[in-house]
Amino acid sequence: PVLLLEPVPQNPGPQNEYDLLVIGGGSGGLACAKEAAQFGRKVAVLDYVEPSPQGTKWGLGGTCVNVGCIPKKLMHQAALLGSALKDAQHYGWNIAQPVHHTWSLMAQAVQNYVKSLNWGHRVQLQDKKVKYFNMKGSFSDPYTIRGLTKAGKEVSCCVISAILPVCSQIAGALEYGITSDDLFWLKKSPGKTLVVGASYVSLECAGFLTGIGLDTTVMMRSIPLRGFDQQMASLVTEHMESYGTKFLKRCFPTKVEKLESNRLQVTWKNTDLGTEETDSFDTVMWAVGRAPDTEALNLEAVGVKTNSETGKIVVDASEATSVPHIYAIGDITEGRPELTPTAIAAGKLLAQRLFGQSSELMDYDNVPTTVFTPLEYGCVGLSEEMAVRCYGSDNIEVYHAYYKPLEFTVAERDATQCYMKVVCLREREQRILGLHFIGPNAGEVIQGFALGIKCGATYPQLMKTIGIHPTCAEEITKLHITKRSGLDATVTGC
Repeated sequence: PVLLLEPVPQNPGPQNEYDLLVIGGGSGGLACAKEAAQFGRKVAVLDYVEPSPQGTKWGLGGTCVNVGCIPKKLMHQAALLGSALKDAQHYGWNIAQPVHHTWSLMAQAVQNYVKSLNWGHRVQLQDKKVKYFNMKGSFSDPYTIRGLTKAGKEVSCCVISAILPVCSQIAGALEYGITSDDLFWLKKSPGKTLVVGASYVSLECAGFLTGIGLDTTVMMRSIPLRGFDQQMASLVTEHMESYGTKFLKRCFPTKVEKLESNRLQVTWKNTDLGTEETDSFDTVMWAVGRAPDTEALNLEAVGVKTNSETGKIVVDASEATSVPHIYAIGDITEGRPELTPTAIAAGKLLAQRLFGQSSELMDYDNVPTTVFTPLEYGCVGLSEEMAVRCYGSDNIEVYHAYYKPLEFTVAERDATQCYMKVVCLREREQRILGLHFIGPNAGEVIQGFALGIKCGATYPQLMKTIGIHPTCAEEITKLHITKRSGLDATVTGC
């Protein structure tokens, strides 16, 4: 969101009605607004959802609640339950085969829950006496925002800023394709699906679509999970391939056409072979990144600087923009992680600095995260590549292990890609720079270890930590094989 801190008005009027005007009702904006209201300030939140090219729209709460973390994790859970049904037979459960998944039942349940969260956010704002405007608009001057209601009525102080999915510019992309914004709100199964892109959104969506039994293909132009540790990213995609997701590697689409059968024919170029190939799909989903929706804000006219390449708003350590009383937090800001928890924390801290006499800044180092692919990947701290870049390969030590979750044994599940590593400095203290884990419940595993790493944990301290037996997480406390040694890192025994 973009946040407008109003000074004492020189010309009292409706445009100067609030101590804090929060533009964008996502995770960060709502957190900041509610925190500011706790200090007795008069606060308003302005939020508006522009329907997607396919007409999808949703309520208050931003990407996470409506078209991100929440529906994604629930649909991921649906896919995990499908795998559990297969495992159950090995554990003595008699389950009639084949099992069948009904998209409409899952989608309706997920969408109903999301709508309950929309309502909950509105109730919370009302309880905290935060005014909510469902409007869109732009800055008319540094202290005034004007916008339109749905009915076309002009009012002051209303606008929305967001991060929107990027749709490819190729022929037919916008007309026939969807994005994750649409996928989570589909009433009917997407059927045979092509997911274009190799972002975490792409892989997560392709993973749960495969998991509920749909024919799913990922088309990736270059590397998967750009910005993440690439050894881990490769293991994630290897597992997805063994799980049933198809991959078209080093390929990019050139056009999408609608056939008489209503299926979509996609033409793409294979850069390795230099060939042009085609196939037909029921759904084509673009997951090639998200771009900031800042153009309508009229930021340039009021002096707010943005990165000309990314379109994101440039902020300093205090989240201030180039205009002192205008702040920005969350996905819209340059160089910040696009993660809900960081936006929430930054929003609360900003309100505390503005109105609560605090001086604490948001710390963006060692932020943990998890990619909810079929076999989850969680991490905190530096990737191995980044650690080498920062400290040099001679100055880091990597302890690693391939392990098999106990639950996989009876179920006879393949654990080839279950892997973990700790990246440390080699010097005497051996401070941990990064922790990476692929396996079940990766988010739950990493969340706990993130505290230790945030506190400067060292490898010797990790080795003094007693594991909980029998768990996957305990294997982290037993890591002793270094990559440098060249020894087999496969865990044996219980």
